[in-house]
Amino acid sequence: MAERKATNKYVPADFNPAKHKSVNKYRNSHPLRERARKLDQGILIIRFELPYNIWCEGCNNHVGMGVRYNAEKSKTGMYYSTPIYKFRMKCHLCDSHFEMQTDPANLDYVILSGARRQENRWDPGENEQIVTEDKNDIKKLATDAMFKLEHDTEDREKITKLEPVIEQLHDLQERWKDDFSANQLLRKSLRVQRSKDKKDKETDDALTKKLSLGIKLLPESPLDAKLSSLIRLEPSETYLEKKQATRDRIVNEPIFKPNEDPQLSNKLNKQFLEIAKSLALKKAEVEIVSLDKNKLGISFCKPTTSSSHSTPPSSLVPYTSDQSDSD
Repeated sequence: MAERKATNKYVPADFNPAKHKSVNKYRNSHPLRERARKLDQGILIIRFELPYNIWCEGCNNHVGMGVRYNAEKSKTGMYYSTPIYKFRMKCHLCDSHFEMQTDPANLDYVILSGARRQENRWDPGENEQIVTEDKNDIKKLATDAMFKLEHDTEDREKITKLEPVIEQLHDLQERWKDDFSANQLLRKSLRVQRSKDKKDKETDDALTKKLSLGIKLLPESPLDAKLSSLIRLEPSETYLEKKQATRDRIVNEPIFKPNEDPQLSNKLNKQFLEIAKSLALKKAEVEIVSLDKNKLGISFCKPTTSSSHSTPPSSLVPYTSDQSDSD
């Protein structure tokens, strides 16, 4: 801005363009004003931006990439025909200064003093960046024919390897050449996805409100739908079926643990079944014969002293509560 301060400004009446040629010469001032106050020492004040993250050695604070300073720029040497510049600036967090210098050979900046670089660099070759040739390699290319032949062979291999990638980049450039159509297609897909997300959210909110759930539901997957269809909430067997199956299992399974002698186990199981059948037949002989109308109670029949269990119900003698227990 300082170099344009004389534009559209007041011009003194005694200003002679033929003599002074410019207002700056008439005022005996430099066009860069304060930026050129050390120009006689070969130093120019410029606005410098840090090329990478650094640590200030004066206050040990981190200074991020892109922070701008008023730096003193001076020329310190040459790399072939490229000048090497040094920049000196003051840290904005303390009173210390740090210096940096250009490195044209490696296309980078080098810290001379007052700070250290935060090491997060990588190999340009692995990152598929352009790597500058070393000076020794350049000399060999000019003098050594075998080295030049090997270098050309490696370059051809790289070209063959990267040719499909370059073609793919050309195709992508042709595809995105029409920015309006590409943007329209992208926005359309986003609108469809947004409406779908909104509908899914409404369904999830209704389900969580119905079941009083306080958790976030995940998106439904085909596997979840298949598993839920295989789940049955009704029991596979009724209560009576389960009860009958339990009785059958109790009757059929052996009461004794399996023995090493299978014949003994079978014999004990048969004896147990015969005892269980005889007890069941004795219990079946006690039946309801009639209802005593006078006492409003149930009369039971007393089994006869017959040793046979095949006595019909008609041969049973009625038994009432008036009879003594000694009978």
